[in-house]
Amino acid sequence: MNVTTAASGSTDRRAATVAMACLGVFVAYLPITTVAVSLPAIQRALNTSTAQLSWVQDAFVLPMAAFILTAGVFGDVHGRKKVFQAGLFFSAVGALVALCAHNIQTLWAGQALAGLGSAALLPTTLALISHAVPDFRERGKFIGMWAMALLAALAVGPVIAGVVLDHYSWRWIYLLSIPLSLLALAVAAPLLTDSRAPHGRKLDWPGQITAAVAVTALVYGVIEGGADSFTDGKVVAALALGIVALAAFVVAERRSASPMLDLAVFRSAAFTATALIALITFLGLIGFFFVLSLYFGMVQQLGTLEAGARLLLVPVAAIVAGGPAGRLMHRVPARWMITVGLLLIAGSLLAMTNLDAGTSYGSIAWRLIVLGVGLGLVTTPMTATAVAAVPHHLAGMASAANNAFRQVGGALGPAVLGALLSTRAVHALPGHLADAGVTGGEAQTIVATAKEGGLGAVAGMNLGSKAGQVYAALGDSLIDGMRLCLIVAAGLVLLATVCGVTLLRRPQQASAAPAKGTGEAQKAPMGAPAENVGAAGSAEPLGHRRG
Repeated sequence: MNVTTAASGSTDRRAATVAMACLGVFVAYLPITTVAVSLPAIQRALNTSTAQLSWVQDAFVLPMAAFILTAGVFGDVHGRKKVFQAGLFFSAVGALVALCAHNIQTLWAGQALAGLGSAALLPTTLALISHAVPDFRERGKFIGMWAMALLAALAVGPVIAGVVLDHYSWRWIYLLSIPLSLLALAVAAPLLTDSRAPHGRKLDWPGQITAAVAVTALVYGVIEGGADSFTDGKVVAALALGIVALAAFVVAERRSASPMLDLAVFRSAAFTATALIALITFLGLIGFFFVLSLYFGMVQQLGTLEAGARLLLVPVAAIVAGGPAGRLMHRVPARWMITVGLLLIAGSLLAMTNLDAGTSYGSIAWRLIVLGVGLGLVTTPMTATAVAAVPHHLAGMASAANNAFRQVGGALGPAVLGALLSTRAVHALPGHLADAGVTGGEAQTIVATAKEGGLGAVAGMNLGSKAGQVYAALGDSLIDGMRLCLIVAAGLVLLATVCGVTLLRRPQQASAAPAKGTGEAQKAPMGAPAENVGAAGSAEPLGHRRG
């Protein structure tokens, strides 16, 4: 009876941990798409420039990318439950500050606080699941639930923003995050089981400082370079500082007795593959969503709710595909699910290169659904493989590193593809204006305005009777830029596919039989090619082979 009661209690605790982890990652990702589709309304309400507006999203993503690794170490050392609760607290406070913002600077502050909260939530939620479900075969199912919660947040964000903006002020898009965070904070206190890394991990201050400086400087340099010029003094200085800090980080981690990111994990081909796939894929995909939102708004002239309903197709399809993917991980090798998913994503991106202003909803919908299915097939096995590719006590480090690569890619995506879109569109604009019958000094003024403030600045000009012709030319120019971005994004995804096929190799059989009389399997070294993504379908933890 006592055994049964104990088992029941353990099961309840595990269920509570998984539920809290899913709610935590939902809170962490909710601001991303909610804010993204609300940027035009924010710009009108706060009367901001294009450059100021770009930092609304970046103010959230930058601290998230810079402090994910640090949050993972704090969780390992001081307890993941504490860091999880701190993440919820910062998410609630950040949403409250943004909700009360009456100028762009206050909104940046709120976004930055929410980004810090997300940085704390992302690695700890995965590490809590890893601790609650130590069996890597069973863990894949629960990581699938975690990934579905992440995608659900991306899915409901545009819908929430659309409903709010149709009836209320833009600031109310932040309201839902506050009660969700506080509810999770209250429930986690009695129900969530704390965990931390064994083996006496310590805080690695040199690594944490150099990593934060490197990520911040590099992302800042790319964002500002894309918005202005990569030859600008501040951009060159930021990129140089980022490279120096990155080199200092590598030196600090090699010398540290308790490194924030043990560089030995990169001897695992599976972990390296998932890190590269996360970085490259999210660079292409997040940049693509940024470009697609401009297409819906500026070319097809859709409202926020209509655009959100179209964007909703991607995460909904990902959720539908991701659920079975989590259950199939013990039957189908993760390598093949990831490869097929990436190929579907690349194919759908290339299929969208023939979109124009008159493309119907149905014609766009099937492409977005295929992209979502591909994303669902990639997200769950990629995350599970990253966590399982390292020894169990490094699960927090692995999840933090994988999320850090993902967020760095997500931060760079809009900057890189946005710069490509703007450059190509402005370059094509004179020709499209001429085709529309707008020439001479009027055309030169329009092109100069576009170069100075972006295509959106032209919409604010007094265009008189030629407004329709100019808007048509703007739409055609933006489509030219979008096509270039789609080709680049598809190329990035194909590069990620090559990384997966090359590095996620088939498992090798154990080279030695278990020692007689012990019943214990021989341990695999960190760099074993096994990462064992094979018959079990998900990566087997290094140092653990089947008996």
